[in-house]
Amino acid sequence: MNSHHIATPLGAVATTAQEAEHIYATKFAGKDAVIKAQVLSGGRGLGTFKNGFKGGVHMVTKPEQAYEYANQMLGEELVTKQAPNGILCQKVYLMERVYMRREMYLSIMMDRASGGPLMVGSAQGGTSIEDVAKANPDAILTMPIDITKGLSKGQAMEMATKLGLEGKSHEKAVILMENLYDMFISMDCTQLEVNPVAETPDGEVVVCDAKVNFDDNAEFRQSSIFSRRDHSQEDAREVEASKYDLNYIGLDGNIGCMVNGAGLAMSTMDIIQLKGGSPANFLDVGGGANEEQVQKAFEILNADENVKAILVNIFGGIMRCDVIAVGIINAAKEIGMKKPLVIRLQGTNVEQAKALIEGCGFRMILADDLEDAAAKAVGVAEIAKQAEQLRLGVKFEGFGL
Repeated sequence: MNSHHIATPLGAVATTAQEAEHIYATKFAGKDAVIKAQVLSGGRGLGTFKNGFKGGVHMVTKPEQAYEYANQMLGEELVTKQAPNGILCQKVYLMERVYMRREMYLSIMMDRASGGPLMVGSAQGGTSIEDVAKANPDAILTMPIDITKGLSKGQAMEMATKLGLEGKSHEKAVILMENLYDMFISMDCTQLEVNPVAETPDGEVVVCDAKVNFDDNAEFRQSSIFSRRDHSQEDAREVEASKYDLNYIGLDGNIGCMVNGAGLAMSTMDIIQLKGGSPANFLDVGGGANEEQVQKAFEILNADENVKAILVNIFGGIMRCDVIAVGIINAAKEIGMKKPLVIRLQGTNVEQAKALIEGCGFRMILADDLEDAAAKAVGVAEIAKQAEQLRLGVKFEGFGL
């Protein structure tokens, strides 16, 4: 942000309690500072660590406080609205305290409805914008931006006025918005959210906290940004899947899904829900997946303790069914499939694929249509779940219906 002439408070990152104490003593001695848990989640201030320590954001006024707070946060998992299962805190951020006249919200994001960037603002910043939108929708201001022309000075002035800014603060806010938009475009951002934007007593406008998302497809030209990616803050399964160009998102259910095509994947998850089950993931292997990618997809699903059954739903167009079949068989041989497998294949080379599966020596459940496949996956997953709860020690060494 500083490289785009965006004002931010002085700050530094610490990975140990001793380092946090040293940073405060050398950078903030005699001043108030704020210490924040550096986790990829919103709502940190209202969160609670699993060790019982409350809040991921605290005021610090002396070195020993910095040590104590960092000691309570580091190595612990912070539970927030966005991370109900907890997210590990491995770093804390100390920043100078900003004395605010008022707090505002400002963001720029790619918006499908308007077909380009959308600037969103609110005079009610410093808290959950979702809660503000729910309680008072009129407090949310939106302004579509023509991506071929960029953010105009007139638009920035209009937003600053609607935020209630005047005089010097109004001028500073206009400059801030122009610089934020410049950063949004030049850094290939998909979202640039500032909450809060602070108006100080002397009329300055400062970014106090921000969330930035970058377009994964722009990694080749934003290498300096992506090199700082902290994989420890992400789902390990999603990180592993991304290495093989697999589109994976972990969910809370117990039926693992492997599908080709995002639309078909969504439909598959829907029908699992309709049949009384719950999907454990979104996994789109895409139209051009090879055997290695298919095998890796199975490794991820097979290693997930929450997955009780795996449903494969492939419509072979660009993606050939026989390639999927070979990947499934190789996965079964290489990693030893522990989960019951339900397979629905249609399209290119489907008969060859079925012949490969039937002759591979592993018993798998074949289904002719998606509804039948979903019903079987839900039924088998329930059997596995009940057996586990009753500690019956049921093992699936190949399962057929």
